[in-house]
Amino acid sequence: MAEKNGIFDLVLRYLILIAVAIPTLWLFYTIFTPLTVYPVYWILGIFYDTILASGHIIILNNTFPIELIPACIAGSAYYLLFILNVSTREISFGKRIKMLLWAFGSFLVLNILRIIILSVMAFSESTLFPITHVIFWYAISTIFVVAVWFAEVKAFNIKEIPFYSDIIFLYKKTKTRKRRNR
Repeated sequence: MAEKNGIFDLVLRYLILIAVAIPTLWLFYTIFTPLTVYPVYWILGIFYDTILASGHIIILNNTFPIELIPACIAGSAYYLLFILNVSTREISFGKRIKMLLWAFGSFLVLNILRIIILSVMAFSESTLFPITHVIFWYAISTIFVVAVWFAEVKAFNIKEIPFYSDIIFLYKKTKTRKRRNR
């Protein structure tokens, strides 16, 4: 019975990955765009006169627009965290949900902080803004995802490795089946 549950779990997890991938990243942008835009708008509103235009453009002091494009929302980062979580074996459904909520929440907070820092730098016309923006874009966002994943592995005591543990599981199943057939 445990063998069938292991195979069922594996098939179900990968079907979920495929089902979520079919509409591309639409699901992640639909969920995380408002969860990112509104907190950024509210926090910047503490320090500046803010207007929210077109649902994703924050105007500071009636003169300075900050457009939160899809790259700012980082839907692909959420999808990568989703992939890492769903492709990891030996996690109960309840624990997996907690892990996903923790990972998404952690990344959301880091992303909001990143956007606020960059917004303040851009508004104050910091000479460091262009290089900081590029560094955040190419390096820090990736580091955020890796840091969230490693923190999650430690916090939830995960022993399995995404994808690799599934490959090893399937390999062992084929070796066991070959022995039985001899």
